[in-house]
Amino acid sequence: MARRKPGQGQTALVTGASAGIGVDLAECFARDGYDLILTARSEGALNDVAQRLGGAHGVKTTTIAQDLGAIGGGTALVNNIGMRNLSVDVLVNNAGYGHAGALTSSDLPTQLGMIDLNVRALVELTYLFWDKMLTNKRGGVLNVASTAAFQPGPLMANYYASKAYVLSFSEALWEEARGTGVHVSCLCPGPTESKFRERAGTGKTRLAKSSKVMASAPVARMGYEGWKRNKRVVVTGMNNKFIAGVGKYLPRETLLKIVRNVQSPA
Repeated sequence: MARRKPGQGQTALVTGASAGIGVDLAECFARDGYDLILTARSEGALNDVAQRLGGAHGVKTTTIAQDLGAIGGGTALVNNIGMRNLSVDVLVNNAGYGHAGALTSSDLPTQLGMIDLNVRALVELTYLFWDKMLTNKRGGVLNVASTAAFQPGPLMANYYASKAYVLSFSEALWEEARGTGVHVSCLCPGPTESKFRERAGTGKTRLAKSSKVMASAPVARMGYEGWKRNKRVVVTGMNNKFIAGVGKYLPRETLLKIVRNVQSPA
């Protein structure tokens, strides 16, 4: 008799699941037997991912194309899931984007949209699934933030601030869920190979030129393994752990100058 996988009978919802870390996180859950609900804006890419993961791991996959950056996008997604008589045990809030440059180097909708996707949609989805998770005493939330969460980010101010919110929110929920059986983790990667870098333009900064870029698959595995252990915060790689930790020991003005320097164009 085949050994039962730990995720069998449960379903993981993964946002931003059409590329990069989102795809690799979805595969981590599928490998452990979780059925998948995959969402992103690109229906074609989602279907390709779902077909591959479903075939490789023998799990059920459902795709729902949804723009979570739109106001009410999270509620629309949850309603769609409900109409399909599906349930969600684990929520993976991976969808997000950034923009490298000074505050007004992009238009206002780009900046506000970053908050809508990185913060508002994440809170909306977590809120809508949270009580059921606590009632069931299983499952949980895996939020994807960044090492940007650990300090202010001149020349990427809004993105850094949005990820600081995600980190703070995640840590608070981890404490609220203590002893319930519900896991909460915040994954904080450094520079990672993904379409995020292309969209954000971060590949042209001094930080990108001087930092080792991690592949998305090991980043996802570290996040998933950390979530399984209910590790509150998962920072990927020793260099990133150093960067995330050193800021608390520096004078704030010095830290701001350093971050501005590394976020400047190379």
